[in-house]
Amino acid sequence: MTKGNLAIVLHAHLPYVRSEEPGSLEEDWFFQALVECYLPLLETLEEASTAKDQTPKITIGLSPTLLSLLEDQVLKNRFEEWVSIRLELLNKLETNCTAAALDLKGHLKRQLKSWKSCKGDLIGRFKKLQTLEIIDILTCAATHGYLPLLRENPEAVRAQLKTAVREHQRLFTNAPLGIWLPECAYYEGLDDLMSESGLRYAVLDGHGLLNADPRPRYGLYAPICTRRGVAFFGRDSESTLPVWSARDGYPGNPNYREFHRDLGWDLSIENLKKIGIKEKRPLGIKLFKISSQNTSLEDKQEYDPQAAKESVEKDAESYLKDRKKQLIKLEKSMKIEPLLIAPFDAELFGHWWFEGPKFLSHLFIKAKREGVKLITLKDALQLTPQIQLCNPSPSSWGQGGFHNYWLDKSNAWIVHEWSKAGREMVSICSGGLIEESNIKIIKQAGRELLLSQSSDWSFILKAETTTELARERINLHLKRFWILINAIKDNKNITEKIIDEIEKEDCIFPLISPIDWKKKI
Repeated sequence: MTKGNLAIVLHAHLPYVRSEEPGSLEEDWFFQALVECYLPLLETLEEASTAKDQTPKITIGLSPTLLSLLEDQVLKNRFEEWVSIRLELLNKLETNCTAAALDLKGHLKRQLKSWKSCKGDLIGRFKKLQTLEIIDILTCAATHGYLPLLRENPEAVRAQLKTAVREHQRLFTNAPLGIWLPECAYYEGLDDLMSESGLRYAVLDGHGLLNADPRPRYGLYAPICTRRGVAFFGRDSESTLPVWSARDGYPGNPNYREFHRDLGWDLSIENLKKIGIKEKRPLGIKLFKISSQNTSLEDKQEYDPQAAKESVEKDAESYLKDRKKQLIKLEKSMKIEPLLIAPFDAELFGHWWFEGPKFLSHLFIKAKREGVKLITLKDALQLTPQIQLCNPSPSSWGQGGFHNYWLDKSNAWIVHEWSKAGREMVSICSGGLIEESNIKIIKQAGRELLLSQSSDWSFILKAETTTELARERINLHLKRFWILINAIKDNKNITEKIIDEIEKEDCIFPLISPIDWKKKI
């Protein structure tokens, strides 16, 4: 066995896209993530956990907003019909007899069976894997707020962290020790609030460690620790780029399934309306392969499941061989065992890269054979006898490595709105204005403030994808926040019906606490 370890870290997250309307775009986001990523990922981990010759070990962050969707009974009740509509559509296609269509039908049926077998309790399955020490579950900020842009009101950052910890403990019994910081974003002093919330480790982008003070003696290949007792791991680009890059990495293999060619774009609007979809958008039915990077979407060739299966096995073996070479080289210059940190968005595995879960499966099968030890972040800390004291550098894993993707001319206006609303929330929670009759109102105001702070909407505005939806979400949550806050400030009566309607739509964080926004004396 090579001396050294590989930690694969997955960040599983969706913004709060709960919708009361069946067939909505938001519902599609969630259900596609279920059938393409989260159910296949659980299947991969569970199968590996019972195999004698496999060594499955990963760290996975489950964001509180994703967990709220997984727990939501309204969404659960609609999932089976959503899958059935797609199966029916595949049955009607002229291409029904093709290998691609048959393979997709088999995939959907398998995920539906997996869903039914646990009655939709995916959280329970993740919890069992953690009990078996197959996975180490991290939390995230409550609504994936971009914490460096909320720092004007430290209490707003504290509320993001403490709400997340409280929600994680409610669902998994034990409080989390690790956190996936949204966008791996860090600013000076954040470790104080992390420590106060009981959080002890997180992953940063590489330059968050390489520019630390003092510079870590082992660079990215060992954790560092602040004086507040919070450890940080650094992303290793050599370990991530081959998987992350759609152009230069494994996901760009011509045999793999093409993400952008979807039946939802190919069907006429009339046919889409027949299945209850009002506009053209992806359905999660993809029957073509990448073919080549330069092939136009309309000229893509049909997906060949067998060719993809052979390619993914070779790519997994190639990845492990390269990690082994990397560890052997590092071992010669280090007095401790080197550690490679490979963090990814979980949806890369299955959603963006359909073959991703199979890639992980082959890693679990081949890791021991190739002499590469897989490890969780929690285990890595326990194996590190001494950790160097360092102050991490402000950083993120976004474009440019700092905060500019979330502080762009397209989205910078939101920061002022967050600050203004945050100050008001802190003022009310700190000033003794919360009467017993107002507790329900202030709790819902806290939910709306947290939901408005999701970094996903800022990202969408910058990326110029579903920008109308992003603006609607931000403005809706801020509007609701001010309706509730002004009712308290101006001592205006607000009907129970209005509060109940807002609470019904944004029914998240049942244990939310206004104390989190209280200013410390």
